[in-house]
Amino acid sequence: MQEKYSPADVEKAAQSHWKAIDAYKAVENDPRFPKGKYYACSMLPYPSGKLHMGHVRNYTINDVMYRYLRMNGYNVLMPMGWDAFGMPAENAAMANNVPPAQWTYSNIAHMKEQMESMGLAIDWSREMAACKPEYYKWNQWMFLKMLEKGIIYQKTGTVNWDPVDQTVLANEQVVDGKGWRSGALIEKREIPMYYIRITDYAEELLDYVDHKLPGWPERVRIMQSNWIGKSTGVRFAFPHQIKGNDGQLINDGKLYVFTTRPDTVMGVTFCAVAAEHPLAAHAAQDKPDLQAFIAECKMGSVIEADMATMEKKGMPTGLFVTHPLTGEQVEVWIGNYVLMTYGDGAVMGVPAHDERDFAFAKKYKLPIKQVIAAEGQSYSDDAWQEWYGDKAVSVVTNSGKYDGLRYNEALEAIAADLAAKGLGEKKTTFRLRDWGISRQRYWGTPIPMIHCDSCGSVPVPEKDLPVVLPEDCVPDGSGNPLNKHEAFLKCDCPTCGKPARRETDTMDTFVDSCWYYMRYTSPGSDQAMIDQRNDYWMPMDQYIGGIEHAVLHLLYARFWTKVMRDFGLVKFDEPFTNLLTQGMVLNETYYREEASGKKHWFNPDDVTLTTDDRGRPVSAVLKADGQPVSLGGIEKMSKSKNNGIDPQVQIEQYGADTARLFTMFASPPEQTLEWSGSGVEGANRYLKRVWNFGFAQRDAIRAAGSPLAAAASTDDGKALRREVHKVLQQADYDIKRIQYNTVVSACMKMLNTLESAKGVEPAVLSEGYAIFLRLLNPVAPHITHVLWQEMGYAGDILDAAWPQVDPAALEQSEIELMIQVNGKLRGAVKVPKAADKAAIEAAALAEESVQKFLEGTPKKVIVVPGKLVNIVV
Repeated sequence: MQEKYSPADVEKAAQSHWKAIDAYKAVENDPRFPKGKYYACSMLPYPSGKLHMGHVRNYTINDVMYRYLRMNGYNVLMPMGWDAFGMPAENAAMANNVPPAQWTYSNIAHMKEQMESMGLAIDWSREMAACKPEYYKWNQWMFLKMLEKGIIYQKTGTVNWDPVDQTVLANEQVVDGKGWRSGALIEKREIPMYYIRITDYAEELLDYVDHKLPGWPERVRIMQSNWIGKSTGVRFAFPHQIKGNDGQLINDGKLYVFTTRPDTVMGVTFCAVAAEHPLAAHAAQDKPDLQAFIAECKMGSVIEADMATMEKKGMPTGLFVTHPLTGEQVEVWIGNYVLMTYGDGAVMGVPAHDERDFAFAKKYKLPIKQVIAAEGQSYSDDAWQEWYGDKAVSVVTNSGKYDGLRYNEALEAIAADLAAKGLGEKKTTFRLRDWGISRQRYWGTPIPMIHCDSCGSVPVPEKDLPVVLPEDCVPDGSGNPLNKHEAFLKCDCPTCGKPARRETDTMDTFVDSCWYYMRYTSPGSDQAMIDQRNDYWMPMDQYIGGIEHAVLHLLYARFWTKVMRDFGLVKFDEPFTNLLTQGMVLNETYYREEASGKKHWFNPDDVTLTTDDRGRPVSAVLKADGQPVSLGGIEKMSKSKNNGIDPQVQIEQYGADTARLFTMFASPPEQTLEWSGSGVEGANRYLKRVWNFGFAQRDAIRAAGSPLAAAASTDDGKALRREVHKVLQQADYDIKRIQYNTVVSACMKMLNTLESAKGVEPAVLSEGYAIFLRLLNPVAPHITHVLWQEMGYAGDILDAAWPQVDPAALEQSEIELMIQVNGKLRGAVKVPKAADKAAIEAAALAEESVQKFLEGTPKKVIVVPGKLVNIVV
């Protein structure tokens, strides 16, 4: 055993041992683990090239859980794979002029090396990559099955079109309405796309949030519910007599809208339609100003989230529709905030009781009509007040026959009247929309469809799967390179045999991450998507990942599971029993601002920071030139702010155990973690103390036979066992709650206790150190592995039993009681635990530190068992 702690040597020895015995290969129904399976999985990473500290934290949380559960007799599975398709690989390919495949596989190899250097308990025999044909074949297979069942369908969808690069852009590639590469103004275009009917499962997805996800954080369940967004309201029509060029009434003479506030329908003062609405197109035929505005709207975003924050603009069409209940004429406007893809592409405008409509009406000087009142509240058109839109306090007013009705009463009455006129009905809708999975990009799962001039769109026969994506393409920004890849494009129609062409759209990468965790359970399965091994491991016991995936990824995974269930592939309803969303890793930021206002960010490693006497940042200079930089505050580690810390640098300098220890100790898993260089150094110093203690005590522990349990015969030995088992009791409680920061605190406290122990029996010391090493092992597995061996303890610490609290060790022969005189603390006394009240009173009165406060015979002596003695004089 080396005298000095050398992380590199220690970690090499431990990892070589684990590799030699294939320590982390999970086998179904393994008889070594009597408590059965436990599947703990971290969300798979995108192979960007290197790990970041968020990865380190996420995977260490999983690893601590793995090791703790394994020591408790569970057959634990911790797999890993790669979310390898997607746009970043195409961007990197364009920047480096290499195929995305080459860039991706190189990154996977490097990131895998980094994970291995962390000592993670990953079963690499189950590794998968979404870009491998043996994986995405089953995306295609599910596509065909869903198409066959009508769950997948094709319709036109609105996309961002770059007219210069001749390509569809993702929303994140549109900056200020322009293409990120070309700078061209983006157009909205309608193109054929494939959609999945996730809305068919909306009710079940929502219902299960409330009833079948008790192990999920409350805020995630709320986010899921809000995204699904169940609403009860009324869909109704504004009749009109507007005819198209063909002489027919446009949309059969009805402008349909949906509202969750039918109680406000008498307050409608305008209607707004999307730029793509037939009424908008009709109105703009001979109006250049409207045509220009429609063109501007078509260059806006195509996602609903952007509608909430964008500047609301509109133009009147000069067209009018009829209010279905009052018969009044209502002006139709075109609004840039109305999406044709949502609902009927039109909304009713009630400025008095909708904040967006209120702002719109004020901007364009439209009428505002109050139709809702609330007891004790006054109304004014001057400024918006929250109660204006609160249906919980609303009473209908200025609405004729509906005056005095509360929300639910008004909903029923107005819905009934509209239904009687044949113009509306009560309806339940969902915010959730069908999932458009077509992506006009190369690096993704090819959609298994063939286009034939004679037969139309034809599915690829199942026997011909997978449709293999060529890996030699280099995107150049001029559209999908598959459109130029003749070997991929050309094929024969499977129906008529004539020459045809393959679909070049690829699938949304959320498809890849919908079910990867189930593929982990069935590695090597080439005849089925999953096999019977999935029945053993699923549903997953613990899922771990960032809060940023709380909505779409989890929602799509839940949906995909339900479809697989309905296809008879799985026997469960929900994939993830428990969910942990770990907090972000934060770090200081530093920048200089250029004359143009652009900020140039500097990495904290390149900056010298000055702090005040309380450790608060005061100023900073750049090491390279000694000139000041501005303090940007603490932000999430990111490339954009250049405040990331390279985990590999930390591992090479301090060792993986130090990085693991710091990330677990600095904050509870679900909270944000603030990076601290001094904290990392402190973690390293602590591990040196762990090593030094082992080096100093090795001979004594070996000589004692390295017992894992002992009985103390001396007072010092009993005191040591009592403290060790007391700390273990609290740590055991905390580790079950996934409060790993306090488990590390317990390890620190336990080492302090062991270091201060004097004159105890070697067997008692051995027991204490064995408990300590097992407690520390899940967090710092390398150093504890080597020390366990060096101390001569039996077997491998990896499979050592988790230490159990010995109730006898917590028993005390003496107890200490506080002594109060007239309610004020004046001393303490130790008495036998079994002492009766008379003996306790006598001992308290005889205590020297108390006697000077006594005058004669006390009036009363009150004994609170196990706590204190109060003497009243």
